[in-house]
Amino acid sequence: MATKVLVPLLGEGVEEVTVIKWLKKEGDSVKELEPLLEVNTDKVDTEIPAPASGTVLKIVAEEGIPAKVGAVLAFIGKVGESVESASISNAPAKTESKVESQKSEGQPATLNLRPSTDLGFISPVVAKIAAEHGVNLQQVQGTGMNGRITKNDVLNYVENGKMKEERGKEVVASRSTPHATSAVGDQLIKHSVIRKSIAEHMVMSKRTSPHVLTVMEADMHRVVKHRSANKEIFSRDGVNLTFTAYFMMAIVAGLKNHPIVNSSWTDEGVLVHKAVNLGMATSLGEDGLIVPVIKGADNLSLLATARAVNDLANRARSKKLQTDEVKGGTFTLTNHGISGSLFAFPVINQPQCGILGIGAMQKRVVVIDDAIAIRPMVYLSFVFDHRILDGASADNFLMKVKETLEGWN
Repeated sequence: MATKVLVPLLGEGVEEVTVIKWLKKEGDSVKELEPLLEVNTDKVDTEIPAPASGTVLKIVAEEGIPAKVGAVLAFIGKVGESVESASISNAPAKTESKVESQKSEGQPATLNLRPSTDLGFISPVVAKIAAEHGVNLQQVQGTGMNGRITKNDVLNYVENGKMKEERGKEVVASRSTPHATSAVGDQLIKHSVIRKSIAEHMVMSKRTSPHVLTVMEADMHRVVKHRSANKEIFSRDGVNLTFTAYFMMAIVAGLKNHPIVNSSWTDEGVLVHKAVNLGMATSLGEDGLIVPVIKGADNLSLLATARAVNDLANRARSKKLQTDEVKGGTFTLTNHGISGSLFAFPVINQPQCGILGIGAMQKRVVVIDDAIAIRPMVYLSFVFDHRILDGASADNFLMKVKETLEGWN
């Protein structure tokens, strides 16, 4: 009997994955535990190995199409072995639709309605968009695999004028993209799964919370001195002591002094998180970026923080992160200064209260005690949710971060 390749559970709360790339095609031989395909969930790319040795008899899941946990992706078996079509289908069991019911009663059929009792698998994203716009999913025609309703199906339903509420029209207008015309020589670069996910999250964030930016400048000469004195010592433990670890420690100090910053907005009130889980925006080059999370950062020493930074950054770039390692963040750091940027206006990583951007460190002339000095300076750009913080409370947090860096010993 052929072996089914199923979508594994890749983390708590993960309900579906998107197939990015098949590493084998139908007819190819494969060995047990050999990488068979790549999938993506929450911007984490993961290789799924073959559960058995044999030949890829049938590929069920298409690239770019979501598949829920437990769904059949492919079949592996002996050459010539048949795969029953009934066992291949991932479609939900058929149920009587409103159309069939009305026909049986001799009434005129109502067209384009989904089954009244079974819509098939509805992803959290689709459900959320439908809830936001008040869309009745029974009236949406699915174009995905086995007739499943996709996010674009819901958005197209809204954009086609089938939503008549004024709020729905406003959201449609905000989502619409001007049509771009192409000329000879233009190149269309198809959106990757990660790029689409980043775009959706950024647009959602700007729509969700009022972003406000406040900037301070920090003198890093004490941190530079400390790092120079301890870099070799840390390396003996296999740890690269980067400036990121110092920024993380300074953020922890700020959050401990101002817990309201370590929070999220809810309709009932501001949810202040007990755990301090720091996200660390990590560039993946042309593939975009990902935000692995250091859990319990408030309980870590500088050495442990530096080790966590090294580990997460390395595994992020080699695509070896687990799904759980990019979830649960309560505050985010983005070090845009790596590319030379002095300061920026980062976008909040929802549903967090804020994000801190670190600019490039430069030696600048400053006045200290009425004397001119040359110091390594860095801009700290704090973007916060104005629903939660006001200018004074945001500046108090940022001042603590600044004081921690400048007073390092």
